Amino acid sequence: MSSLTTSSEGENSTPRFVVGSRDDETDFLESNMKTDETDFFEDDEEEESPPERQIVVGICAMTKKSKSKPMTQILERLCKFEYITVVIMGEDVILNEPVENWPSCDCLISFHSKGFPLDKAVAYAKLCKPFLINDLGMQYYIQDRREVYRILQEEGIDLPRYAVLNRDPDRPEECNLVEGEDHVEVNGAVFPKPFVEKPVSAEDHNVYIYYPTSAGGGSQRLFRKIGSRSSVYSPESSVRKTGSYIYEEFMPTDGTDVKVYTVGPDYAHAEARKSPALDGKVERDSEGKEIRYPVMLTAMEKLVARKVCVAFKQTVCGFDLLRANGHSFVCDVNGFSFVKNSMKYYDDCAKILGNIIMRELAPQFHIPWSIPTEAEDIPIVPTTSGTMMELRCVIAVIRHGDRTPKQKMKMEVKHPRFFELFEKYDGYKTGKLKLKKPEQLQEVLDIARQLVVELGTHSDCEIEERKSKLEQLKSVLEMYGHFSGINRKVQLTYLPHGHPKAASEDEEGRRESSPSLLLVLKWGGELTPAGRVQAEELGRAFRCMYPGGQGDYAGFPGCGLLRLHSTYRHDLKIYASDEGRVQMTAAAFAKGLLALEGELTPILVQMVKSANMNGLLDSDSDSLSSCQHRVKARLHEIMQKDAEFCEEDYEKLAPTGSASLLNSMTFIQNPVEICNQVFTLIENLTSQIRKRLEDPKSADLQLYHSETLELMLQRWSKLERDFRMKNGRYDISKIPDIYDCIKYDVQHNCALKLEGTAELFRLSKALADVIIPQEYGINKEEKLEIAIGFCLPLIKKIQLDLQRTHEDESVNKLHPLYSRGVLSPGRHVRTRLYFTSESHVHSLLSIFRYGGLLDENKDQQWKRAMDYLSAISELNYMTQIVIMLYEDNNKDPSSEERFHVELHFSPGVKGCEEDRNVPTGFGFRPASAENEDKKTDQGSLEDLSKEKGIDEPNRAQQMSPQPSEPVSIQRRSPLIRNRKTGSMEVLSESSSKSGGYRLFSTYSRQSSEMKQSGLGFEGCSMVPTIYPLETLHNSLSLRQVNEFLTAVCRSCSESHVQSTAALFDSMIGNQIPGDPFMSQRILSSSSFPLRQRSDKPPWSELPEAHLTAAASAYQGAWHTAVAPPVLSPVQARPPQPLWTAVLVSASPRNFPSVPQKARSS
Repeated sequence: MSSLTTSSEGENSTPRFVVGSRDDETDFLESNMKTDETDFFEDDEEEESPPERQIVVGICAMTKKSKSKPMTQILERLCKFEYITVVIMGEDVILNEPVENWPSCDCLISFHSKGFPLDKAVAYAKLCKPFLINDLGMQYYIQDRREVYRILQEEGIDLPRYAVLNRDPDRPEECNLVEGEDHVEVNGAVFPKPFVEKPVSAEDHNVYIYYPTSAGGGSQRLFRKIGSRSSVYSPESSVRKTGSYIYEEFMPTDGTDVKVYTVGPDYAHAEARKSPALDGKVERDSEGKEIRYPVMLTAMEKLVARKVCVAFKQTVCGFDLLRANGHSFVCDVNGFSFVKNSMKYYDDCAKILGNIIMRELAPQFHIPWSIPTEAEDIPIVPTTSGTMMELRCVIAVIRHGDRTPKQKMKMEVKHPRFFELFEKYDGYKTGKLKLKKPEQLQEVLDIARQLVVELGTHSDCEIEERKSKLEQLKSVLEMYGHFSGINRKVQLTYLPHGHPKAASEDEEGRRESSPSLLLVLKWGGELTPAGRVQAEELGRAFRCMYPGGQGDYAGFPGCGLLRLHSTYRHDLKIYASDEGRVQMTAAAFAKGLLALEGELTPILVQMVKSANMNGLLDSDSDSLSSCQHRVKARLHEIMQKDAEFCEEDYEKLAPTGSASLLNSMTFIQNPVEICNQVFTLIENLTSQIRKRLEDPKSADLQLYHSETLELMLQRWSKLERDFRMKNGRYDISKIPDIYDCIKYDVQHNCALKLEGTAELFRLSKALADVIIPQEYGINKEEKLEIAIGFCLPLIKKIQLDLQRTHEDESVNKLHPLYSRGVLSPGRHVRTRLYFTSESHVHSLLSIFRYGGLLDENKDQQWKRAMDYLSAISELNYMTQIVIMLYEDNNKDPSSEERFHVELHFSPGVKGCEEDRNVPTGFGFRPASAENEDKKTDQGSLEDLSKEKGIDEPNRAQQMSPQPSEPVSIQRRSPLIRNRKTGSMEVLSESSSKSGGYRLFSTYSRQSSEMKQSGLGFEGCSMVPTIYPLETLHNSLSLRQVNEFLTAVCRSCSESHVQSTAALFDSMIGNQIPGDPFMSQRILSSSSFPLRQRSDKPPWSELPEAHLTAAASAYQGAWHTAVAPPVLSPVQARPPQPLWTAVLVSASPRNFPSVPQKARSS
């Protein structure tokens, strides 16, 4: 190893940090050069003169890297080691001088970047044989992603499933590519979309992600950051046809990537950043740096960091980690890489490098280095009773946004080609088949086209399908000129004995004996642009329920959530049913919630988990329960009465005494007479549309969302045909469809100025306000039975979400050294968002209303909440049911007061009617009932109800659509995105004393509307078209809620429980990766002792092997902890034995009784 001597004691005896690229720097190292010819970074402190021998650390890299801010910061600190001198080799020397002329050194830090002559560096290392911080030979492998993946596989490190496509003429067997519409096959390995396409060269950053047609198709094109962009969405869906690539499975990471930086095998610093694939916008701070947040690695991830560091022989090494499906996967190894803008990292890195160098070259010396500590904020909020509690969990069930009218057509088919199609896609297994994929719909369209042609040429053909329905099937499938896959679907149901057609559709009414298929075509129901705006603005407003927000996010309302999410302190999962409008609503909501930009497709693929196939959020509306059939039959009977409603009718139809129902019945009086008027108005409407079509000026008129007058006429003509049956009676089941269509046209197509639309809206709404809620049960027992049929899996999932929040403390923890002054450094906020359709929202609300959660006679707040819900006539788009869980860390863990649950509700989008008669609640998080006597002047419920009368007209005037102007949802939200609109009020003693706090306090328009009590979360009021959340109850205990949900699950009949629970339990077998659900196992907590709870301590039933594994994991976690290898005596305490930890945390609440994999749901 080469040696170097500096001038002996004198003016140049202090440690030197030499910067320069001149040819004479070699001479400096061999002669006594004057200090004024070189730049020095010297330690200002007075030190004893070091011995003559110095360890020279040479820096050999391109100037852009060697003089970067992180490198400068670290080298300045490294120079504080009194025996180390740092020499930076100039770029001119590296590129132009032979290695024999390069300065000699004892230790070499050298790494490849663009333009760097790695071959020369390798030759220099062979010549001088310095101690290498990063191995040079392995850096050739790091430049080839194929080699990186090979090494990772050999080391047993998890990485995504992948295949290599080598377009090499000499290796044709590695170049087999078959591309399908929604998949690609590489050398026999099939990768369904979404998948990732990476160039084999690590220097090529043009990575593409391809999306499935069901999510909108296209691709996201990633590239090296240019300004504030790191990727762009492209409609192109075909893979690249030139070059060699790695194809790999796309890993759903919930929109966040983790970058890990090792300094030796025992130290890893991890930072989270927004995934570049999400929207392509780089989040930057006030200094223009990309915003990243330190996160803690799990014990397994620290082991991965050690393996990567050792396998690639890179002491300083960066790599990318994807956290998905409860596992961590390495997807890229970058080699030499430093953290930016972290003083703690600079300190730690210099300390560790110094120690590594000293141990290797001068083992007799070492200098302890104190480790700076950092604190994290936690989401502390004042509760409604004035105490400070920690937000632990937010659960929301949300209906989708504004959509086009849903349309449906049924027809019985018997042609052999339909049976062949049914068999081809395994329809006989279940007797039912759903066709949504483009290629499937194309097959149906081909059959329809063929049959239409045959009917036209053979009048006596045996084909029995009616030509008009076949033509409608053909025209609907041909709409838009392409299949997007999420706005049309065909369902086929096998009928072994044929199908007795509905009276409105049938001519003969006779039963066929031969088998047939019932074809149900569904179209429409797409999320409109207005629906996207609603969802996005509601997502943005939803942030404001999360406290906090510091640093670069200070001053932006709700940005505490963004900080939580970026640091993995926010455990967010978004579920949606498989309907396109629901999934797009969830994606738009996520876009607003997490301040994303760009297209919804990348957000949908990465953030939204599909909850189909398990009954959690989907329901088969075509297969009704016996109870629903009974209810619909009774509804039909009562509503066919051609007379005014009598007292008996009120008792039959409204036994629950719902105020909105009674009001509608009073308005209707005679249901048949109202139906007559509705039918006449529909006839008049279709007549007006036909006249418009005949007028050349308006024939090609484009309506809202690209609809044409022809399509609008088809909608209304079908309703006109179906509403009045051939026997003269009315099909009451069409009332919701009529209301759906007129609401859409009044809201979006008012520019047509068609006569009678306002009256048709008024009458159909009155009928719909009776029919829609009562279809979910007429009396309480029926409502509960039907609700449980829809919602049992969701109820169980909500129950698990609430329990796991305080059971699961094993992930996303802060390192103990970071956690001083933090009440609960290991905690995180769990958010579960469930986007679904009207049926689940109605059902869940019925369970809370009629399931017996509280006694109205004993609880005044609940009584007022029930009166409020009773007055709500419609659960419109974006209806929300929100459950929030808080923890009071000052209460005993076994106390019922430890956990505090609040229940909130919003009826969603404001309707087209005037707001004068809209019921009002008592605000969001008003002061609790127990404080009313003490604090009536500071915002109690009673005070709020008085204030409401004054405040509400102003709010209605400012926030609701005016009757005189056209109704439009796409009004610009007052929440301005591009600049700071106001700051969140700091949560302090003063705010908690008044019973709550406010958001957007400096926003002028909102300040006058803020209620003086409670939270005043007018977050929803930031969205003019959505009613703000109203609190139904704010002082429930977790035990109350858990026992209620348990009782609800047990209340249905034994057979119902068995059948539905089997469906729920089957979710475990059928789950999508990353969507694990637990079976019905109660995770008990000391805060709510449950029935059938074992008296044994939780660890006594664990097998010994489990305890041994736990001990190993614990010890491993300690030994791979994030800390420099040399600790001061104070810090170097022995680890606490596992058994001590178990005894200390003997409460079942703290014991990890659930498998890690199951916790991630």
